[in-house]
Amino acid sequence: MENSSVPPAPQGAAKPAAGSATRRHLVLATSTLAVLALVLDQFTKRIVETSMYEGQVIDVFPPLLRWYFIKNSGAAFSMGEGVTWIFTIIQAAVLLYVAIFLVRKVRVWSWALALGGLMGGVAGNLTDRLFRPPSFGHGHVVDFIALPNFAIFNVADMFIVCSMVAICLLLFTGRELDGSRSGSKNKPGTDTQEKP
Repeated sequence: MENSSVPPAPQGAAKPAAGSATRRHLVLATSTLAVLALVLDQFTKRIVETSMYEGQVIDVFPPLLRWYFIKNSGAAFSMGEGVTWIFTIIQAAVLLYVAIFLVRKVRVWSWALALGGLMGGVAGNLTDRLFRPPSFGHGHVVDFIALPNFAIFNVADMFIVCSMVAICLLLFTGRELDGSRSGSKNKPGTDTQEKP
């Protein structure tokens, strides 16, 4: 009989490593999408600022789509134009809350992508609020995408809206950040123990 000085590894020893690897991939995906949304938003705004003058309208696919360069000091539909600093604080709070408290709890791809898109969109408009004229924290957001009978918006707004629709669907279907179904825990007759 052969003696070995190395004790056998526990059966579940590899699971935490695999789980942490998945968490790393999810955080990486969330961060990558957020950065991509931010860069794409700022890049398109830069193109608009250097190739159009404020108030200019360019037909793209008339009458469905046109570029209409405006600077918005308020929120959607130009509401709250006199209190730009409030939107700056709200956007900063949302970005910090998602980045610090929610992303670390994500265990499924659907939530990772939804939160990544939301972070990137919020960061795009927050960048305008912080660094565009007229002053820090009071900057005007560049909007340029115009649809018939609808608000003028930008790429950041698109990421925010799509992400919020995805988040609403996830919440409506009861999908938690960790991938479980809401209400499935602690229900009578529900096995709460993980399968080996």
